[in-house]
Amino acid sequence: MKKIILLLLLTAGFSLAQVENYSQKSEIIVKYYQDFLSFKGDDDKTRLDVFIQVPYNAVQFVKTGQGFEASYSVSVSIYDKDKNNLITEKIWNEKIVAISFELTSSPDNFNLGHRSFELSPGLYNISTSLIDNDSRNQYDSENLYEVKSFKSVPSLSSVMLVAKKTVVEGSTKLIPNVSRNILTDRDILSTFIEVYSDSSAKLFVDYQILDEEEIELDKVTTKIDVSKGSNQIFNNIDSLELNLGKYYLKVTLRDSSGKELDYSTKSFVSRWYGVPRSITDLDKAVDQMVYIANPQEISYIEDATNRLEKAKRFVAYWNKYDSNPSDAYNPVFNEYYYRVSMANANFTTYSTEGWRSDRGMVFIILGPPDNIDRHPFEYYAKPYEVWQYYNLNKSFLFQDNTGFGDYRLSPDTPLYGDLYRFRY
Repeated sequence: MKKIILLLLLTAGFSLAQVENYSQKSEIIVKYYQDFLSFKGDDDKTRLDVFIQVPYNAVQFVKTGQGFEASYSVSVSIYDKDKNNLITEKIWNEKIVAISFELTSSPDNFNLGHRSFELSPGLYNISTSLIDNDSRNQYDSENLYEVKSFKSVPSLSSVMLVAKKTVVEGSTKLIPNVSRNILTDRDILSTFIEVYSDSSAKLFVDYQILDEEEIELDKVTTKIDVSKGSNQIFNNIDSLELNLGKYYLKVTLRDSSGKELDYSTKSFVSRWYGVPRSITDLDKAVDQMVYIANPQEISYIEDATNRLEKAKRFVAYWNKYDSNPSDAYNPVFNEYYYRVSMANANFTTYSTEGWRSDRGMVFIILGPPDNIDRHPFEYYAKPYEVWQYYNLNKSFLFQDNTGFGDYRLSPDTPLYGDLYRFRY
């Protein structure tokens, strides 16, 4: 299947110094989400809609007489596919006003910006950028995106995942799900497409759910009556039983004989209620439990008869650490995988993922050190670091014997016994 969108979830760049600035009970903060959608424009042009969604907790708020305010600027620059020529560009400012500090720190609150471009069909390099006007931090992304052609009809637009649909004064207003995160154990998969036709016709639309290997997991077919011009089609897929991770929705337009006329795809991430947002790969998340679960507990999860049962066993394991099951937030669950994310961001090398490294192991088990004494350029010694944990009265020595950042825990300062126990 042709994957037409490279859509990135952006996070802040990490430096090694961030482990000292660690904030417990947090998550890796996504700085912004983006989505690109192609719709039929005027003449032979295509209307490209660019959506930029910024979580409140990703920008810096300042206190004002009205509450709290944050502001940022967004730029969308569209180049040819080789990025040799700038085709068009739009820059705009956004302001967020929150009446309480609690609203500013919630990852569920966001600001949504949108701009449209009229483009000829083809492959483009799209650069997006966000600058926080108070902190002056900048976050960037580059994406190759194919703008669809609608010369052949019937045809269909890009697929929009819908977060909310309302009717205001007789007009339908849509809020797109730009993050493409779906709580598949609770929510429906709501979609919107446009079908373009040069005459009235009876057509069929297939909605297929595919896994990352492009294996079909579910399929729903609906019959639609279209008229000449643009036709707006809404559809809901409920009762999804999907594992945690990435999936594709493929929407195919067919005529009454079953002939395929056009299709569009959209990737999305299946999440479960209460599961940390950073978990998008169940198999890897189970492997990463090695610093808290014993081998028998991990084997029990891995020996599940199917992937859905595996996910249920995984969640059940973490539920036993939840002191307040009525609340969706499980502090131990979130803290553990936040440490995993931080370890990956800070300690990954050319050969080892951060969570598998010695520094990652110590970081995940014991949390951030109280102090790191770094010696990267000693004349008479290979690079080394000393991590100090004051409450434990312990220090750990890591040495880079290869010179490629592969720090190993020294045998003189081992992590064993009661120390080898996840501490929250």
